[in-house]
Amino acid sequence: MIADPFFWIGTGVCAVSLVICLIAAATKRYPGDAAILSVAAVELFLLVFGVGAIVRQAGGDHVRGEAWEFWGYELTALVLPIAAFWWAILDRSRWSNVVLAAVPITVFVMLFRMEQIWNGAY
Repeated sequence: MIADPFFWIGTGVCAVSLVICLIAAATKRYPGDAAILSVAAVELFLLVFGVGAIVRQAGGDHVRGEAWEFWGYELTALVLPIAAFWWAILDRSRWSNVVLAAVPITVFVMLFRMEQIWNGAY
């Protein structure tokens, strides 16, 4: 299985976001702009990823696994950063950074699974 560039870009975005959020949690700070914007970058990537998947499918590159499963992962991944953002806004504590840090980890796992579904590797 050869991963496409979207997967590698997503991995990089998730890794940077994770480091920023963990540093914010380790310094015992409330969620600042850097942590929140890093999770927003993950959301922006997921939006671009979704548009790219639509364009690829329209161009004839079909999902080799179950399409409903791929789009289910995509839609669920899109909801996670939004939920974590609201959590961080409503609970201005150090632990909100940990919640924000859970987003890039979870999104990375979901990206990995979406890559497997797209290429048909189970």
